[in-house]
Amino acid sequence: MIRISTIFIAICMVLIAASLGLLLYSLAGLTISESAIVALTALTFLILYNAVSMRLRDRTDVGGQIADLSRGTADLARQVAEFGRRMATIEARLSITDANGQDRVQTVAGEIGELGLLVKQLADSVAAHDEILSTAVSALAAQTSGEPAAGANAETPSAAPANAGPSASNPSADALPKPANINNAQLLVAVKNAIEASRIDLFLQPMVTLPQRKVRFYEAVARLRDDKDQVLTAGDFVSTAEAAGLMGQIDNMVMFRCVQVLRRLMVRSKDVGVFCNVASATLSNPAAFGQCLDFLEANRVLAPSLVLEFKQSTFRHLGPVESEHLAALHRLGYGFSIDNVTDLRFDPRELADRGVKFVKVPASMLLDQKQLSSADIHAADLSDLLGRFGIDLVAERIEGERAVVDLLDYDVRFGQGFLFAPPRPLRPEGSVTQAAEPATAAKATSAAPTVDAPARKRRKSRRQDRPGAAARDGQCRAGVP
Repeated sequence: MIRISTIFIAICMVLIAASLGLLLYSLAGLTISESAIVALTALTFLILYNAVSMRLRDRTDVGGQIADLSRGTADLARQVAEFGRRMATIEARLSITDANGQDRVQTVAGEIGELGLLVKQLADSVAAHDEILSTAVSALAAQTSGEPAAGANAETPSAAPANAGPSASNPSADALPKPANINNAQLLVAVKNAIEASRIDLFLQPMVTLPQRKVRFYEAVARLRDDKDQVLTAGDFVSTAEAAGLMGQIDNMVMFRCVQVLRRLMVRSKDVGVFCNVASATLSNPAAFGQCLDFLEANRVLAPSLVLEFKQSTFRHLGPVESEHLAALHRLGYGFSIDNVTDLRFDPRELADRGVKFVKVPASMLLDQKQLSSADIHAADLSDLLGRFGIDLVAERIEGERAVVDLLDYDVRFGQGFLFAPPRPLRPEGSVTQAAEPATAAKATSAAPTVDAPARKRRKSRRQDRPGAAARDGQCRAGVP
């Protein structure tokens, strides 16, 4: 849009040129055409002068603006540089703070780990003192009453060896020929001769589902025979074999027999597994364990159906070597089971991380109210707690129908004991089913207790009275269908 000042300047230049032409025509005596030419020339000169002056003025203004913009750009660059310096300082401080924080967190984590070890050691010490105190109290009560202390001459579950299993006091095994009282030297010779002559018998005891009582697993228990065909149970030879370093050979032969049995069982059914006991001495011996690991790696296709069983004390006293060996078995796909349980203090997350799939607890311990004071969790909630981490609870040493009815309230899915079948010897020339399946399997299935309506109401009432029962009823437990 043309400015008013420009129009005014143009009018003035026209008037000046016209006035100049009139003056020349009036005073100088020029003709009209000559006066018009001079007037146009003057007008052209004025227009050129105005244009040049305006261009010079605009150039001056633009130069000033460019100078101001340059100064602003320089100032902005200085500010950006200052902000960059401050950001670098802040980042350096943050990195130093982060490093210090990580060092502090690692220090605190190390202290917490040491505190956890101390707490575990303290718990083990308290449990040992409680056991000693209870034994002393029972002995004192027996002396007061003039009767021998209960269990003084009996083998406790915690003293049962790794390969003893639930059949350490098996009545059917007691019916076999027993060796006479022999000293350690003679026993060691008998064990060595039995290993060299491969006189290691395998006894199988079924593990059934509850309440269906369908055989789901078999536990393999080893027995040795001396030169006179007298049976040496695990309680007789385990301590001597461990002291002489022979448990690795025994466990290797037992694993070989278990794999043979498992292959024969899987011909008929893919849903049957075998539990194989492994001694802590074998786990801690690199040479003996190396042989077992090579054999198990060659048969890793059977890993989902072959469960390796260890004592609870073995898992509680794992060293670097034992932990590495367990990790090697876990990488091959083998699952583990814990037996010889002496208390209900478990860390399910840690057990699941190590590959434990089953925990076997005596039925008497689950149903004993005295165990609740020393346990970290109520026995009725133990199955659900373990199930959240993919671990199944197995009630072993079941001897009566009443125990089965009570265990159903605790959501126990697997059972094992003389009620279903005792351990039976495996005859190499016979089929597995002839030796392993109990003769009373049909009887046990047909004899499953029919719980009447009042009993079901009592179980439902007890289940609702337990803390967390409502939340537990909606949860899915891990296990084998």
